[in-house]
Amino acid sequence: MKLAVITSLVAGAAAFTSTPSPAFKTSSSTQLFAGPFKAKVQYVPCIATEDLPAPGQATSGVAGGLAICIAVDENGSVYALGDKCPPINQPLSFGRVAGGCIEDPVLGTKFNLKTGEVEGKWCPGGVGKLLGGLFDPSGVPVYPVKTGKGTVDVQVDVNAKANFESQYWSGVLDAQGKANG
Repeated sequence: MKLAVITSLVAGAAAFTSTPSPAFKTSSSTQLFAGPFKAKVQYVPCIATEDLPAPGQATSGVAGGLAICIAVDENGSVYALGDKCPPINQPLSFGRVAGGCIEDPVLGTKFNLKTGEVEGKWCPGGVGKLLGGLFDPSGVPVYPVKTGKGTVDVQVDVNAKANFESQYWSGVLDAQGKANG
């Protein structure tokens, strides 16, 4: 049974590695994609301040349509990172915060809270040893964050989701298979 599960995981991960993709580069910029909508970077509410986790923990929120991980370090400083943890996109907000990093709860990779870069080994734990070898190390995006007025606000490109979705077809096909006449 264990062999079947491991084989399924490896085969599933391999399905996503057929086309080489460029390594993800993290930066302090919140402009994620260029698309038909001009970037509009602004602070938007993500979670209520009363929902901030205890020091050493993290929680999830949504800002501008993007999944955000709000992490609080041991000193009470608040950080915002992308909530999709590479390489398999599980929530980073389930991770443990310690030593200026947040640790991926499944694969064990540690990401720097300030830069989003990988700290230490890539996918060092459990199933991560199998999956980590299939993917190049990549970080997570980081976002400026501020607290006050009852909310935790995160600076994001509010048009990023619309730009991402604009690359996909949407509509209803007519009898001839055309979307718009």
